[in-house]
Amino acid sequence: MPALVPAGADTPTAEVVGYPRRGGPTVLRLLLGGHLRELRETAGISAEDAGYAIRGSHSKISRMENGRVGFKQRDVADLLTLYGVTDEADREAVLSLARQANTPGWWHRYGDVLPAWFEVYLGLEEAASLIRAYEVHFVPGLLQTEDYARAIVRLGHPEAGEEEVERRVGLRLARQMRLMGPDAPAVWAVVDETALHRRVGGTAVMREQVRHLIEMSTLPNVTLQVVPLNVTGSTAAGGPFTILRFAEPALSDVVYLEHLTSALYLDKAGDVEAYLRAINGLSVAAGQPQETQRLLQDILAGM
Repeated sequence: MPALVPAGADTPTAEVVGYPRRGGPTVLRLLLGGHLRELRETAGISAEDAGYAIRGSHSKISRMENGRVGFKQRDVADLLTLYGVTDEADREAVLSLARQANTPGWWHRYGDVLPAWFEVYLGLEEAASLIRAYEVHFVPGLLQTEDYARAIVRLGHPEAGEEEVERRVGLRLARQMRLMGPDAPAVWAVVDETALHRRVGGTAVMREQVRHLIEMSTLPNVTLQVVPLNVTGSTAAGGPFTILRFAEPALSDVVYLEHLTSALYLDKAGDVEAYLRAINGLSVAAGQPQETQRLLQDILAGM
């Protein structure tokens, strides 16, 4: 991983190599965690010894290095000392990033309806330059209409009151705002056709949703493919998943798998490669964007 402060920078935090253009604290934690891992390995210090130095365990070091937790200033300072980082400018650059990594993201205001395991995804999604998604049962969240999203929320949270439902819908709509921004990510979604025949929210809601997909698929940063019903032998029979890619070279791709009450984040090369093969296979099997446009028009006409 590159140094956090490039040569010639006027101040330790003026220009930071690898500092994400977007993504907030989640990506900062990933970058900083990777930097701390590199410092530890260069110093030849085990995770167990590093954990002992900060009154913790090797698992705590692992969580820090994987960007899964916040950073206490005292812990980071002690680790820098242990790893032999004595230059005050270098230390302040790292400590400054640690402070920024603990700053809440924009989604913090939705904390009342936001599970902790999903916060990590929001930060990764915010930072991604390319989002590739495969969906089997429903339209991807970034491409949902407000009414469709409301129907999905009610399906997943039947006990929720109206205020909670609207909060959850608001969070989903806030995520979609990035698709229209000046630094919008590329979104490449592959959707099983069965999702478009499932009348979520009723016929009127689905008609609006399909129209919205037709409109969204014309955006230069959105690619939409539909896997037709007659295509069998899906290479992704395990279910929906999302692959997030980042412009920052220090960050590897991340595969996101959501469960009912938790999620998995896979970033090992072998795991990522398996899911890349799966979604590439699905993209080949699915209708090309022009064919998808015609299929969406046919589905809309049949409603």
